[in-house]
Amino acid sequence: MNTTAFLECEDVAWFRDGASLATTARGAAAALARRLGFTSHRSAEVALAVTEAATNVQRHSVDGGLLLRVVRSGAEAGVEFLTVDSGPGMTDVPAAMVDGASSAGTLGIGLGAVARLADHFDLHSVPGRGTVLSARFWPRGAESATPLPGTSGADGVTRPISGETVCGDAWAVRTLVAGPEGAPPVVVVMLCDGLGHGPLAARASQAAVGAFRDCADLSPEGVLTAVDRALRGTRGGAVAVARIEPAEGRVRYCGIGNVSGFLVDAAGRRALLSAPGIVGAQMRRLRTFEEPLPEHGALVMHSDGLTERWDHTALPGLLRHSPLVMAGQLLREAAVRRDDASVVVVKGAW
Repeated sequence: MNTTAFLECEDVAWFRDGASLATTARGAAAALARRLGFTSHRSAEVALAVTEAATNVQRHSVDGGLLLRVVRSGAEAGVEFLTVDSGPGMTDVPAAMVDGASSAGTLGIGLGAVARLADHFDLHSVPGRGTVLSARFWPRGAESATPLPGTSGADGVTRPISGETVCGDAWAVRTLVAGPEGAPPVVVVMLCDGLGHGPLAARASQAAVGAFRDCADLSPEGVLTAVDRALRGTRGGAVAVARIEPAEGRVRYCGIGNVSGFLVDAAGRRALLSAPGIVGAQMRRLRTFEEPLPEHGALVMHSDGLTERWDHTALPGLLRHSPLVMAGQLLREAAVRRDDASVVVVKGAW
């Protein structure tokens, strides 16, 4: 069994809705792309796409925001942005994707053009509730970038408590090759909610990510044991680890503290159990629970910065979308501003 991928996402900034949203986000995106070695042409494409999406949020949404972040896969580093708003939602998404479609002052390139500029693009909107859009750009760009609803894999999002610029939550994913060629990969995902908020909480959660990255024993108990050692001397945190084994049709889950885990499908959701305690300080005896994977479903894990009062079945078509857009919709539905918030989603052809 060999590690084939370690997905890392580094949040650069959340930009809240306001008169300067588009201008500020555009400048930050262009500067980030140049810093990562993008050509001037590719940097301009990133800036153009961010401006179009941010202007849409600014002019047409309620309580909107844009997240700009760096995505690393192996030696490659890309730029990604996510927009989230709380309405009014889009009544005709296909019409909005037509070239030249624009209203009330966007650049007029249309969301369809944004999708083509991006290497990965996804959008989910529910009238009366809100819209989430994601776009990812690699330095050279893809020859053909098309929307990817239904994409399998894993992704997540974090947002700091109001007034802070760093988030005390963090997540990470490792993908493993197991068995014969063509066998579905094993996915191991960890989420850490550092106690409190601000830089000291972020220090704890980043220590957890580092321990997970270097861990040789990728059983849930093995990862939590390594994270417990790494968090000693920090504030500690609540941590959960899930190991998804598609070939066996199961997920193995071990959690300490108030990280929530759920298996979801079209019919509803099933909660996964965690034990009380603090990783790095008061970790009790570990116990791993095993559950069958839901067919055409997903694993959702989130910190207590989200309430558990979300209902994915009230968001039509959500399970057909990418893990990042799913995570963004759940953040929009259930996150609170008085705490750090994080949510990670894993889905695949189970």
